[in-house]
Amino acid sequence: MLKPDQGLPMPLILVLSVMAGISVANIYYCQPLLNMICEETGLSTFEVNLMPVFTQVGYALGLLFIIPMGDLYNRRKTILASFSAVVISLLVIYASDSTSLLLGASFVTGFCSVSPQVFIPFVSLFAKPDQKERKVGIVLSGLLVGILASRVVSGYVGHLMGWRSMYLIAAVIMALSALIILRIFPNVEPTYQGTFGSLMKSFTKLLKDHPRSLHYSIRSSFAFGSMLGLWACLAFRMKEAPFFADSDTVGMLALCGVAGALTASNVGKYIPRYGVERINGIGASLMVLSWIIMYLFQNTYTGMIAGIIIIDIGMQCIQLSNQSATMRLCPEATSRMNTIYMVTYFIGGSFGTFLAGSLWSLYGWSGTVAAGFGMILVSIIITMMHRNLKN
Repeated sequence: MLKPDQGLPMPLILVLSVMAGISVANIYYCQPLLNMICEETGLSTFEVNLMPVFTQVGYALGLLFIIPMGDLYNRRKTILASFSAVVISLLVIYASDSTSLLLGASFVTGFCSVSPQVFIPFVSLFAKPDQKERKVGIVLSGLLVGILASRVVSGYVGHLMGWRSMYLIAAVIMALSALIILRIFPNVEPTYQGTFGSLMKSFTKLLKDHPRSLHYSIRSSFAFGSMLGLWACLAFRMKEAPFFADSDTVGMLALCGVAGALTASNVGKYIPRYGVERINGIGASLMVLSWIIMYLFQNTYTGMIAGIIIIDIGMQCIQLSNQSATMRLCPEATSRMNTIYMVTYFIGGSFGTFLAGSLWSLYGWSGTVAAGFGMILVSIIITMMHRNLKN
């Protein structure tokens, strides 16, 4: 029987890391395929860009309503139900001939792809105190590799087999993943005694008792919106001069961002030594630098690749430092604290995607850069304002 702070075996951590990557990949497969979807459906770039927006809004709402169940219900049953629903929604996208059905299924896919955010508080709760950041970092590494690898895989699959094939393959992978979870995920008693209604009301008390959670969450959300703004418009940018690139090239660019994922497990061990604020500041500075590079050298592969690598490293520094700090504020309510963080996080991501897509339609790449730079600048301002209030 697992007990809080008593430790988790590394093989389980590694499997959860892989499952996290596979699950979260579902909400990012569409990004390198947006041009192909646009051409087949006849929709405008703005309309097609609603597909990732719907997915991210669904993810944010899934975080709000599904993740708290990790404190109230059996985690394994919650994960299996979510995986099953995702299999169905992916098959609907694969077979869809209707724009409304496509967007509706994208919403459901996002809503039910939140299982990695069940894994993270689970690991944070049961890992030994001196291993929490390290092991959460491993799961986050898998999550970020899944985000980035999903773009690589979908770019190539879309180029070779068409965009619909990617969703059929994803449905099969999720069905197999559900069988793995059924076999390896431990049965753990819930940590919250009460009804779902009282559980949702408890968020107000958590925010009141731990106001720093909102600070960590909001500044991270603007940073995440900055990064997603890049990926929302990268396929459109690479389709233009001087690149004239297809979806497989966009997918390969995502592979460059794996460098960011590989930093995750290493960043975790530095947080206790250097502190949340310093690691967050490093991440924000790297993201500012990345947007400057991608504006000044926007017509070169070197500039775009450098910007992608740097922005992913910066984002990982921000996410791991702020997310682990949020969950440490109230260890007995890790799922709910993680919900506060991640719902805010993906609201920012959805807004960044929408803003960058809107400005792309009006001003092209310069508009996208303005959106991304502006979002990370707001994150930095929030940090500075909080620091001044403390002083």
